[in-house]
Amino acid sequence: MRTDLLDDPVDGLDEALAAVDAFDDALVAGLLRPQPAQTDGLAALADALAGTPLASLVAEAADKTAAGAAGEDHFVALAAARTALMGSVHDALTARVADVTGRPAAEDTAPPAGGEEPAANVLAGARAWLCDLARAGWQGLDHELVGGAAPVVSAMLRDPVLRRQATLLDGFSAELAASCPGATLERIPVRRWADLWSRALLLTLPGAARTSDRSTATGRLLPLGVDVQEHATAVQAQVHAVFEPADGAPPRLVRAAVSAPKPDTVVGAGLWQLLRPRMSLLTAVSEGRAVELDAMPVTAEGDLVWDDEHARPGEPADPFATARVALAAATDPVTAPLDRHPARIAVPVLLEGYAAEREDDGPVTFTVAGRRLAVDTDRVPAAGPLTPEAIAASGACLGLLRWDAGRFLLQPLAVETTVRKKTVAVHAGAWAGGTADKAGARAEKAATDAVAVLRERAGRLLRS
Repeated sequence: MRTDLLDDPVDGLDEALAAVDAFDDALVAGLLRPQPAQTDGLAALADALAGTPLASLVAEAADKTAAGAAGEDHFVALAAARTALMGSVHDALTARVADVTGRPAAEDTAPPAGGEEPAANVLAGARAWLCDLARAGWQGLDHELVGGAAPVVSAMLRDPVLRRQATLLDGFSAELAASCPGATLERIPVRRWADLWSRALLLTLPGAARTSDRSTATGRLLPLGVDVQEHATAVQAQVHAVFEPADGAPPRLVRAAVSAPKPDTVVGAGLWQLLRPRMSLLTAVSEGRAVELDAMPVTAEGDLVWDDEHARPGEPADPFATARVALAAATDPVTAPLDRHPARIAVPVLLEGYAAEREDDGPVTFTVAGRRLAVDTDRVPAAGPLTPEAIAASGACLGLLRWDAGRFLLQPLAVETTVRKKTVAVHAGAWAGGTADKAGARAEKAATDAVAVLRERAGRLLRS
């Protein structure tokens, strides 16, 4: 890895993010009657898109919004402009990561899939609510405004085609509801809410949620590690892996994810009990095994649409051995247009020969070839044996290279450390399929009791 490139400035990055920030600040007070500072933010967004195919559309939207006369089409144009800028940031950072890893990138050759269009009236309802939200701004939040999302979400949930939009809108409105009234907020997550708003608004457009045509994958899947993403009402485990096609084609990086709704009281090892029944791959990860795939559906973006009927357990496969032998030659997946955002960057890498530092139980830093790389231990799930102490004592790390708060970070998925003069691997997803580890067994029992109580209470409610 060319870690020396991680600190080099990326041309145009600061300017693009400054334009995004200016627009995001305008959303704070709302766009019903913009003040001079807000109109400056709108102008900055329009200026950043000058010379692009969106230039005239965004300039008109900025002028109409500054005059307090914006309609739905104008808000959609502004959301598209912001998304395009964040996409350009994603592309620049992805190109830098490719220089760092030296891995080839896949070519996007898959055409958008056709398919049934969801009910236009439901999407129009969602779009109207999001536009009202932009007019009020984050400081104008109240329960009546936020509550307007509830009937829209309920209508969306009835249609499986709209499940993606419904989940996004439900989570977004829940965050806003927990922050009401907006006028009393001491701290506003400005970029996060603007991200969610713009993405949700674009997903209301016809065809925006279409995915590329799927193909099938037959060959050997070699897991690298598990990334757990947890929300108060949902949890997802995403397995990163190297796929070796049976036809001898070059290996490529793929992902497989499973998600489940959850109550906010289920945390730690209890998460695996919600996810485990839905995906046999989690068992293979915890056992350190490969998985043989037979015609497993896969998207052009490298996401396996997991179906246990197309998978069977394979031979033992050590993730660190996989990373040392196959990772460097594996092709990076492409990114879908609406997913081009720096927060989506999560690139598997292997680091060795670094010096780990940790002072006073604080953050961990790796020094590689004289360059310091921050380690994001906050992303390491509590539902596993990997700890900051193990990371600080490690000599090799398999993780995800991310970008956050203006710098590259490493999220560990597994480390190799020395215990009693022996090299031992510690994996974040070691408990995914169950464990005989003492600490894991205790956590599992506590989680089992909590989940059993919740299921019993839910059963009572359904019977009553």
